[in-house]
Amino acid sequence: MQPREIELDPVDFITVGTIGPKGRRVFHLQAGKGRQIVTVIIEKQQAQALSEAVGEMLDDLSHKYQVAPAAEVDLSQWDMSLRDPVQPLFRVGQMGLGYDAERDLVVLVAQELVVEDEQLEVPDPRVIRLWATREQVRALAEHTRNVVKQGRADPRTNGHLIYYWT
Repeated sequence: MQPREIELDPVDFITVGTIGPKGRRVFHLQAGKGRQIVTVIIEKQQAQALSEAVGEMLDDLSHKYQVAPAAEVDLSQWDMSLRDPVQPLFRVGQMGLGYDAERDLVVLVAQELVVEDEQLEVPDPRVIRLWATREQVRALAEHTRNVVKQGRADPRTNGHLIYYWT
């Protein structure tokens, strides 16, 4: 049985990646510490929102806590690829961010999507907590922005046949 809560404190790496062709990509959030790798499935919109929220949070932190803003990220210095095995634990329903000023670490909390069924008892959602440096999450945000942009030029096509009349 898998644990209800997993905490990687701190992570060695954290990334977002996709598997599958354009139009059918599955987005994964993955992090690891030592030999432990945790992977969950997220939606494209969640990836985009995560990237934006991290950027806003880091900007707010530099003002609120008088911490130096992180320098621009050189992604060529980071290995942002998904690591094998990519075995998702669950699909994410909610994500949140937090900051521990004493440790200068950001926490990303991801909670499992649980579908309620009147016929069955709804289990408590599983949760993962991923603690990372501001530099790691800034790299995550920049990389995630790039991953989201790699999709189809017009996401409305989403594999559907489009009719054009002239």
